[in-house]
Amino acid sequence: MSTQIHLATEHLIHEYIQSLTHSEKNSHKGNNGKVLVIGGSSLFHGAVLWSAEMASHIADMVHVASTKENNEIIKAIKIAWQAGIVIPQKDIPHYALEDDVILVGNGMMRSSGEDMPATIKNEEWNDILKITNEGRFTRELVHYLITHFPDKQFIFDAGALQMMDKEWLKLLKKKALVTPHQKEFATLFNIDVLKMELTEKISLVEQMAHENNCIIILKAIDDIVSDGKKTIVVRGGNAGLTKGGTGDILAGLIAGLSTHSDPTISAVIGSYLLKQTADQLYQMKGNWYSVVDIISTLPRLFHSLSQQR
Repeated sequence: MSTQIHLATEHLIHEYIQSLTHSEKNSHKGNNGKVLVIGGSSLFHGAVLWSAEMASHIADMVHVASTKENNEIIKAIKIAWQAGIVIPQKDIPHYALEDDVILVGNGMMRSSGEDMPATIKNEEWNDILKITNEGRFTRELVHYLITHFPDKQFIFDAGALQMMDKEWLKLLKKKALVTPHQKEFATLFNIDVLKMELTEKISLVEQMAHENNCIIILKAIDDIVSDGKKTIVVRGGNAGLTKGGTGDILAGLIAGLSTHSDPTISAVIGSYLLKQTADQLYQMKGNWYSVVDIISTLPRLFHSLSQQR
């Protein structure tokens, strides 16, 4: 396999941004992308909202499905965030059929050992909704979506990556985009990359993407994006990006972009925008910026880059 490695330079990012499919002036609501965000758990409440809020800056419509308690939390703050539609989990199959991109896993729980089922059952959706173990629910939900909606563009993040099997990715007709940090990469692909040199990581990420019918963005100091043929390294960012929630923002941003543009290009642009936004915020606040700061600042940077000729 011949590796094509590119660095995400300003010139390349400018080229990628110009290649994005932009909204038509006479378009109608929903024409410019619809995202379904599925996530959250009894332990994690903010992750699914951060993903959905970021996606809503890009896509026309964002549907959010979480636990009953999280849905109530999101509804309670609708006065502050009015860009999304909260749906009950029972309606997930309906919106999975309707929406362009499905983002799964932000804030979802994992389980291990005896809680991990040896095999997956071909359960009906109502049966999955009855599962009380949140880790098993994550696993069953991901498998259900993959087997019932193989034509959809999926983005798997966080808890989904920790509970799914890599073999499931080969069941999809469109390459899913997976967004692991280094520990999640080890969980999904059973290979530890923490102590590898950058060149080793690049080669391995491309190999795993090629072998598993997916697009990978490995989140690290230098992000690595590969579709199995072409690999792009995105540099930048600072220690402020280690805060919880930044990965959720990235997943939501990529989901929004992927509704009407190539998911590999969307991943590169998303990674670059997040890192550049973090660098701008560092100049103002050092490492003491929040995910809210990122969400409010990133669209301005994106607009600025989009206007450059």
